[in-house]
Amino acid sequence: MTSTQTRRIAIVGAGIVGLAHAVAALDAGHRVTVVEQDAAAVLASVRNFGHVGASVQTGELRELALEALPIWMSLVERAGVEARRSGTLVAARTAAEEAVLDELLAARAPEGARLLGAAEAADVLHLGGPSRIRAAALLPGDITADPRTAVARIAAWVAAHERGEVRFGETVTGVGTGRVETNRGGIEADHVVVAAGHLVGRLFPELAERGGVRECSLQMLRVRAPHPMGLGPAVLTGTSMLRYGAFAGPAAEALRGELRETRPELLEIDANVMLTQQADGTLLVGDTHAAFDSAPPFMDERWSRILLDDLADLLGAERFDVLERWQGLYATSDRQDVLRAEPLPGVTAVSVTTGVGMTVGLALGARTVAAL
Repeated sequence: MTSTQTRRIAIVGAGIVGLAHAVAALDAGHRVTVVEQDAAAVLASVRNFGHVGASVQTGELRELALEALPIWMSLVERAGVEARRSGTLVAARTAAEEAVLDELLAARAPEGARLLGAAEAADVLHLGGPSRIRAAALLPGDITADPRTAVARIAAWVAAHERGEVRFGETVTGVGTGRVETNRGGIEADHVVVAAGHLVGRLFPELAERGGVRECSLQMLRVRAPHPMGLGPAVLTGTSMLRYGAFAGPAAEALRGELRETRPELLEIDANVMLTQQADGTLLVGDTHAAFDSAPPFMDERWSRILLDDLADLLGAERFDVLERWQGLYATSDRQDVLRAEPLPGVTAVSVTTGVGMTVGLALGARTVAAL
């Protein structure tokens, strides 16, 4: 150790979780070197909605998400991150979906949450005509960031810091106590953080096996908004109610049964039909989920069509002008939400294994550094 106060922290991975550790370590007075194999962050941290959905989490994930919110807003000021307090609108189109919202607001309503009627919900989304939305919950505390620029701006802030360094295009070949080996040489460190997401098994295969870490493949799209929508909230739908802990309960199970009978294709693709609104007037929409040991790169056009048809029904659109399609990838596991371990003395491995890295990552970094 270089001193009792200042440590040299080496971080493997420049996604949101790795950079979260870098920000926290710099704030704590340490020296930081981040190593990233790609020329820029191109995996989970840029292939997502940018939704920091604290209001729909429960348990430890909710605690982490709430801790992450003020860190996000601090990075707006310090690093120029494009993020805003957008809130989340959860839209119900059937009686079963509305019952889930009633249960949420009655039992565990997030702070400031309120139920909107059909007309008010349509007004929030600037829907010009009749809508199938019969009610919605507005959850005001959540944040939407631009996932395409947020990570890059945080990395630039770390690199510009007098005690920070970010090395893109450098591959880590081995990690040991006090040292990281790369294809460009070695890095001495007092502590090493491995934030490699679904690639953690390339450095610690036994750890990934014990944690049941696999790759979750998503299908996502960027479309032009069918009408001017401004910069409104992130939008969740009935399928979202089956994915997030805050909605869990008898009403959600009844909804699952209804969808099994009426919309089995949404369950077939494990859909979370949702969107976030971007400053350029486009919508990030998705998504589907399928787990693999190694995800194939191929996307099923039928799955994308299911997503787009359901969003067209939600927004009253005839069609969408699709600008981009892509495959998302993140770590998934049915054994834990966050994989945290010390595979070697002085080495911490952290991977979010439930697809909420943008929501909880900044808080995970702060907690890891606080525990050093």
